[in-house]
Amino acid sequence: MKKFAFAVLAIALLVGSVMAVDPINATVETQAISTSTAVTVMGTMTNSESVVLTMSNQDIRNNPPLNQWTYIGDDGFPDETETNNVWTPERQAVFSYTESVLADNGYTEFNGVQSMDTANKVANQKNFNSVEQYDFVAFTDAMGRITTSESQLLDLASQGSDALSRMLCPFATGDAGYIPAYCNVYEMGSSFTGGQVSAVTRANTNFIAKAADVPTQIDYSVGLAGTGSAAAWVNAHVMEGRTMGYYETATNDANGEDYTPAFWNYDTGAVSPRNGFAQGVDLVYKEKTTASGVIESFSKSISIQDAIRRL
Repeated sequence: MKKFAFAVLAIALLVGSVMAVDPINATVETQAISTSTAVTVMGTMTNSESVVLTMSNQDIRNNPPLNQWTYIGDDGFPDETETNNVWTPERQAVFSYTESVLADNGYTEFNGVQSMDTANKVANQKNFNSVEQYDFVAFTDAMGRITTSESQLLDLASQGSDALSRMLCPFATGDAGYIPAYCNVYEMGSSFTGGQVSAVTRANTNFIAKAADVPTQIDYSVGLAGTGSAAAWVNAHVMEGRTMGYYETATNDANGEDYTPAFWNYDTGAVSPRNGFAQGVDLVYKEKTTASGVIESFSKSISIQDAIRRL
């Protein structure tokens, strides 16, 4: 049995624009999961992975909707019968990753390393990271075939943040002192089906950080050669807010009179406790590359950075 091999030439695609995502800070207890897989087989091999992580700076059990205001009584405790509104904006991130490989009736070499970490990360560290490499050659007398698919998604939503309490950099003041509301979702991945292939894929993201200075990032790349059909894609829908008019309102609590921000969208007339932020961006980006036949080289690299302070 001859082993089928190809050299892969990488061509990069960079997707990015100035955004305003505030990462989710880690819980007190954090989890780390890592796996390493290596398989060499003549016959059939399968591999599947699935990750779903939902995080919020408040309670995920009552979402939707995201909390924006809390009503505080004169005793300083929450009381829905009171009219004193304290701005308690909630933000949430949902990450998912799925992968499947079915190599049937052939010679397969498969290597994969995956890790998931819910701790706070800095810009050059990842909360999720996956690297996979596989080679497959079908048995010609048994109609062998390999089918693979891989995708990751990051969904980010927020009712806003106070930039002063979320930024370490004294020169990063947000938008009028606030990080406005946003609703952004990114999805990317690749697939292949055919009789022979040599491929490498990488997927990673970071969205958990102690402060908003750390950029939220999601990256994916695939490089392969073989005989069959290949596809790689990226889909993004970005809705970013702006701070328009804002003012301070008095709030009575157990310690006396306090002040909380209130927002006024003077374009639509919306004021607190409704969402007074304005929507300043609505971006839809879609890209998909396919190839079918004898593929000498297929490569795609996708990188998205969503941040107050981009690197």
